[in-house]
Amino acid sequence: MFESLTDRLGSALKGITGQAKLTEENIKGTLREVRMALLEADVALSVVKAFTNQVKERAVGTDVMKSLNPGQVFLKIVHEELQSVMGEANEKLDLTTQPPAVVLMAGLQGAGKTTTVGKLAKFLQEREKKKVMVVSADVYRPAAIKQLETLAGEVGASFHPSASDQKPLDIARSAIDAAKRGAYDVLLVDTAGRLTVDNDMMEEIKDLHAGINPIETLFVVDAMTGQDAANTAKAFNDALPLTGIILAKADGDARGGAALSVRHITGKPIKFMGMGEKVDALEPFHPDRVASRILDLGDVLTLIEEAERKIDKSKADRLAKKLKTGKGFDLEDFLDQIQQMKNMGGLTGMLDKLPGMGNLGAMAKQTTAAEGQFKQVESIIFSMTRDERRFPDKINGSRKKRIAAGSGTQIQDVNRVLKQHKQMQKMMKKVSGKGGMQKMMRAMGGAGGQGGPGGMPGGGMPPMMR
Repeated sequence: MFESLTDRLGSALKGITGQAKLTEENIKGTLREVRMALLEADVALSVVKAFTNQVKERAVGTDVMKSLNPGQVFLKIVHEELQSVMGEANEKLDLTTQPPAVVLMAGLQGAGKTTTVGKLAKFLQEREKKKVMVVSADVYRPAAIKQLETLAGEVGASFHPSASDQKPLDIARSAIDAAKRGAYDVLLVDTAGRLTVDNDMMEEIKDLHAGINPIETLFVVDAMTGQDAANTAKAFNDALPLTGIILAKADGDARGGAALSVRHITGKPIKFMGMGEKVDALEPFHPDRVASRILDLGDVLTLIEEAERKIDKSKADRLAKKLKTGKGFDLEDFLDQIQQMKNMGGLTGMLDKLPGMGNLGAMAKQTTAAEGQFKQVESIIFSMTRDERRFPDKINGSRKKRIAAGSGTQIQDVNRVLKQHKQMQKMMKKVSGKGGMQKMMRAMGGAGGQGGPGGMPGGGMPPMMR
């Protein structure tokens, strides 16, 4: 996320070293680089000007503490101003009303609006413990109604039926009545999207808004459209009393222009951002954490929250007990570890949130290759019998041949997986013993003098990828 902006800002901020005080003269070059980085990231010009002026105003004349270097001081100022541009803190949905709390979803066609409705329904049910109903008022695209019905089934939300021969306002009112009768906490109303902002569309959604008086009116915008996202959001904000923005497809936004422009131009908070295609890939938007990601300072808080939410604690406890009793780490355990990491967004998703790893740079190809290897490992283990997974030593030449044929791989690939499992088995044995974590860290830090970034063997990849 925001790789190009992270790279450019990182290079720019390295320019300030060895100064006792930040002056207009010694920050001029760095500020110019910051300005160019923001413009190349498709941040709106008005936002770039306001941002750089504010950074300059705060930085000039600032004394550098002995415990810090000038680059760190300037970085702190840039971080705080990035956060200020995007909003001081996460603003939650306001659902404090007589149920059902009606949430109106607006946006252009193709922005990911209907998918976002499904994601938001899942978020509200799982994390806010709300009873949610969804309805589609998109009478122009029957496929959109069907899509929302499918998504509702996938996330376990209630779907209120609608048809293309109905009026949007009638659909919404019918859904509100149904939500009241069913004692639903929240009703999400999906609306029709258009390819462009047009008067007819605006009049229709204005009438719909006036007719149902939603407590939240959220605009879903495609983050990858950069500065255009902010301009489109402004057009909607001029027509509707928006209460917040959702940045869809933020995981594919290498530039970051939308995230840095939308709040400044509309004055409305970014409440969520979509971080992938899966229905659970919706994150609350925390300006301070996003600013840290942009500056490659990591986002460990989000990583911890994801781990708490997505890691199967019962499986982790079972594995811990199994290791303590001296039972081996078998191939079923190995498969579980891979799948748990996939639930966390895979290697790329995890590295993106670690300090110094946001812009993978030379590691990008390694990471992509590693993700491919994970899939191959899964395929190979799935081709084994349950007995073979539990007792890998039973896998002889003829079994390897069968497993390779079943997984569409070569015998040498099966051999590699078995070797990787042995390595993991040794590591798990060290962890389960007395002083296990220290032993494991020593093993990871210098196996044969090949420690890579972060102390991991094999140039930063996990042991299984060596």
